[in-house]
Amino acid sequence: MSFVSALAVVPTPGWAQAGASTRSIADDTGKGVEGDAIVVTGQSLSLPNVEPQLPVMILLGDALAHRRRGTLGETLDGLPGVHMDNFGAGASRPVIRGQTFPRIAVLSDGAELFDASSVSPDHAIVTNPLLLDAIEVQRGPAAVRYGGDAVNGAINLIDGKVPRALPESGFDGAYELRYGTADQEMTAAGRVTAALGPIALHAEGSRSYREDYDVPDSYGTDRLRDSFGDSSSYAFGTSWVMDKGYIGVAYTRQNAEYGLPGHSHINGVCHTHGLDLHCESHGSFNDPFFNIDDSHTAFIKLRSERVDVRGDFTDLLPGFSNLRVRGSYTDYRHDEVDGPALFALYSNEAYDGRIELTHKPLFGFVGTLGVQYTDAKFDGLNQSDRHRLPIDFDFSNAPEGFRGYTSFLPPFYKVTENWGVFLNERRSFGPIDIEIAARKDWRTITHPLPEVFAAVVPPATEAIFESLPGGFAGFVEGMKELYTELYLEENPAAEHDPFSASIGATWNIDGSYSAALSLARTERAPNVRELYAQGNNLATNSFELGLARTHYGSRTLLPEPTTDVMETAKTVNLTLRKTDGPFEFEVGLYHQDVDDYIFARLIETEIATGIPHNYLVYVAANASFTGIDGQVSYTVSPESLVTLFGDYVATDLKGEGDNLPRIPPGRLGARYQGRFGPLSADVEYYRTFAQEGVALYETPTDGYNMVNATIAYRFAIPGASDVELYARGTNLTNELAFVHTSFVKDQSPLRGRSVVVGLRHQF
Repeated sequence: MSFVSALAVVPTPGWAQAGASTRSIADDTGKGVEGDAIVVTGQSLSLPNVEPQLPVMILLGDALAHRRRGTLGETLDGLPGVHMDNFGAGASRPVIRGQTFPRIAVLSDGAELFDASSVSPDHAIVTNPLLLDAIEVQRGPAAVRYGGDAVNGAINLIDGKVPRALPESGFDGAYELRYGTADQEMTAAGRVTAALGPIALHAEGSRSYREDYDVPDSYGTDRLRDSFGDSSSYAFGTSWVMDKGYIGVAYTRQNAEYGLPGHSHINGVCHTHGLDLHCESHGSFNDPFFNIDDSHTAFIKLRSERVDVRGDFTDLLPGFSNLRVRGSYTDYRHDEVDGPALFALYSNEAYDGRIELTHKPLFGFVGTLGVQYTDAKFDGLNQSDRHRLPIDFDFSNAPEGFRGYTSFLPPFYKVTENWGVFLNERRSFGPIDIEIAARKDWRTITHPLPEVFAAVVPPATEAIFESLPGGFAGFVEGMKELYTELYLEENPAAEHDPFSASIGATWNIDGSYSAALSLARTERAPNVRELYAQGNNLATNSFELGLARTHYGSRTLLPEPTTDVMETAKTVNLTLRKTDGPFEFEVGLYHQDVDDYIFARLIETEIATGIPHNYLVYVAANASFTGIDGQVSYTVSPESLVTLFGDYVATDLKGEGDNLPRIPPGRLGARYQGRFGPLSADVEYYRTFAQEGVALYETPTDGYNMVNATIAYRFAIPGASDVELYARGTNLTNELAFVHTSFVKDQSPLRGRSVVVGLRHQF
């Protein structure tokens, strides 16, 4: 791989996979990817030795070590076609080609993550960039392999917690220490792998503490309140390594506590009367926070436990060259806390399994057949008053008008069961490589009845009920039957059978030039928020109604409640590449037409509390996305590389008289990188332009300039591996910058000037 195909030039990886060379990292099949490529295009970890039809970037080695921050969105922000929707320092999600969750998939070594990040932007993605070997970013529809949630791209997180090979010397490891100036970040991370005969044992962990981060004084304060983050992660894994592959298991635990800047619960009282959003208490509509002010810190306390089973084998079965197994169990939970009150609790318990078989050449075709099964139990949606549970409630302190009666108590589970089967086939016809792929899913969402029924009333009221026929017990049973009927009516099951297919061709024009064209038709089923949202989302200052809950609004002016909606995206991607010589490039052009695109339409904005609250209803309309992204690199000398990069996406929400919300603006930048013996350095500048095309409930966002730089020095230690000392500065001009893709853009500007100093050692 040539020097120009990288976005950085220092040839030492951040974390080397146990058992692999210090210059490489093992891919999904155990094969090596050269470590002197830091950000690579035209190659894939998921499909090795195959020229992909879609643009692919791989972030690893020094580039990953220097760029990574506490969240995945911050780590990837700035790559061509990738933005983020930040929520302080604790939660940020990648935005690929104008869209984020639930239209991009984040995977752990090819297996799905299960957390709560797809239902709200203040929910963190459960991963730790500090412990990753590499991150692969595919822009464009990956749904044929990973399901409809990857309609706009996939991010594959490669780690080493299940060793794929035995350490060459019987034992290896690495550690890293970091300090950041903008938030007083203090971070330590480390990993070790040891061999015990054919058994590889692995342990890794990290600890990171970050205070509220600095913002430019022009914001009105020098620190962003509630932007702190505190996290820890550890994993233990083992695998049995054989001549034909490996099979292993790992346990991972991650804990985090992070603030929610811009959060307010003053709109917790908001409710609807038909199409009118009303944000004042009256009758049975009370403030669930009992008029507590917003002076308390709002934060999320997260815990995730996960067990992974992974196996890769070659030539294990007759007629098949590869067998790949991925299985996981995830137990996720987070508490949303505001001062003394627990106002929400989310959980996600999921089992997931995936088997892929790659057959040997058959009539010239090589292909992979796969099957996936998922069973997930999710809770937390539409609940923002967990502190009001009527167990042991002291009615002497209840606000006036409080009716101490509830029908069901949480949890209110939404159980998703999904079967998927997929096939992709590849064949070369001279200089033309053809790939055909298809995937079919069968998904159901059901709502088991809550097991707990409660009727809690003051003693005086209970005496009144005792005088009724059947007494208080009869009243409870009658109400139980009524609420059971209503619960089933208001929580209809959803069944979707999405089908996706694609065809792609790569023309290898000569040894360095290629052109890849892909056509895809992708179906995506709506997620639980799009279907069943009903109530206030205080993180985004909105009252939301899902597709199946519109009967809570106006039955005559809103669409009829339904679960029978399926997004259908028809996408064309053209990728042009040159991958050899001093001049290299990869440029992707794309157009996507989406029928029944699901988005939140504005009904009304209420400002009675002083903080605007949007009444949003999920609806389906037709939309399109057209854009370009990529990079062009030139090797000035063996020591110097210059790269130009950028991206732009235009959208059209057809026939709605509105624009799609939170679409990232265009961006254009340049980067210089150099290596001079043990010293390496890079500096980049990019301009994020203003966003004027906004949705009705948005405001335009000014553009901003960003200047980042890295300098690193590698110290040679006689008889041992090198030690690297580095410093990376971001936003060096200390510019006040707001991210249009964020729900809380005005309350959560980007960090001010920041310098992270790190020490890395691999042994």
